[in-house]
Amino acid sequence: MTSFVKLLIISTLTLGSIAALNPPVSSQLAKKPYLRTGQEATISGSVSFAGEAPMAKTIDTSSDPVCQEANPKMQTEDIVEVGGSLMNVVVFVVNTQLDDYAFEHTSSPATLEHNGCRYVPRVMAIRVGQTLRILNSDQTSHNTHPSPKANREWNQSQGPGSPAIERAFDRPEVAIKFRDNMHPWEQAYVSVFSHPFYAITDASGNYKVEGLPPGTYKVVAWHESLGEKSVEATVNAGASQSVDFVYSMPQGVKGR
Repeated sequence: MTSFVKLLIISTLTLGSIAALNPPVSSQLAKKPYLRTGQEATISGSVSFAGEAPMAKTIDTSSDPVCQEANPKMQTEDIVEVGGSLMNVVVFVVNTQLDDYAFEHTSSPATLEHNGCRYVPRVMAIRVGQTLRILNSDQTSHNTHPSPKANREWNQSQGPGSPAIERAFDRPEVAIKFRDNMHPWEQAYVSVFSHPFYAITDASGNYKVEGLPPGTYKVVAWHESLGEKSVEATVNAGASQSVDFVYSMPQGVKGR
């Protein structure tokens, strides 16, 4: 099967990947621009973790002496919980009304960096068509290999001091996994949206989605290890709505 045919196949997606069914960036250009009314709404809140999260584990980086020296006490980051707050959760909204509009695009590139032999940031979100710049700030070679389902897969290596790799994604897709084939512990997740209504929780587990047209939305939270949660919320013109999420360890999985 050719890569072109593969690109046309839409597999069964999880709730968090519903946005991948939207048309590519070329079709987005034909939509009517969204004109701000000054009565846009806000959804904000926090994402917390109930119970004891698993302890971070030490990562063996001895396969690359440069990495071992640069980051000798590297630990896993799949669940980052501080005082009950959960970092690196992607929170976004789903509403078919949004599919009718083209929202103001950003010309600023987003940056994903190999730094200390890990991806920084671990979790990020960008817009369809936005330039993603991948930097290698280490004194060793790295490899960037995203594995999308709705976009084109690519795989490129980058030596120390090499120019930035610049790429863009044509279709919305939640949580594209990025790997480094040279350093298998390096992982990152990049979500791609056709609208600007998304956020990543900070160290306090907080997020804020601003500028929403009034309406009813499905608010979705996605975490790389703990999965998805969603709730319906209605926001009135000029109003703010609080939506919180609580995660816990799956049944049968022990915390600390």
